[in-house]
Amino acid sequence: MGIKYWEFEDAPLKEKLKSANVKEIAKLFFDNDTKAYRFSALLLEVKKRKGLRLKDAPKNIPIATAKRYLDYAVQIGLLKHEDGMYQFTDRYTRPFKNIAAYIKVWMESEAEEDLSLEFANARVEKQVKRGGRNSNPEEPQSQQQEGKIGVDGPSGI
Repeated sequence: MGIKYWEFEDAPLKEKLKSANVKEIAKLFFDNDTKAYRFSALLLEVKKRKGLRLKDAPKNIPIATAKRYLDYAVQIGLLKHEDGMYQFTDRYTRPFKNIAAYIKVWMESEAEEDLSLEFANARVEKQVKRGGRNSNPEEPQSQQQEGKIGVDGPSGI
């Protein structure tokens, strides 16, 4: 976590509360732009829908990744997970009091946020599958094994 407590002292906090955005929240927990982007995209979905189910996660974030980030948000106390839905909670620990105040102001704000501008260096597309099971069941297995077995049987016999 990249929490800089001095940024959330009373005076700087008052200045930050004037323009609360999800980037500040994501940057607290992730130094990497891609991770912060994914985390903030999920938080925005929870905010817009007043709760988020995994099946409703943004299409550019894989379900397993969404679950990992949402479970992390539950672990740090930002979200709660009840009845299969992730929702914001307001139960914060004492060290996060000012951070919680910032998050609460952001949750209540109506400002539109453009993640593509806030996270310009983040990779937003899905990663290409590197292996595992075939996700396209129409593709026959023979195409996958082409060249392994010759017409007369395995080569080398």
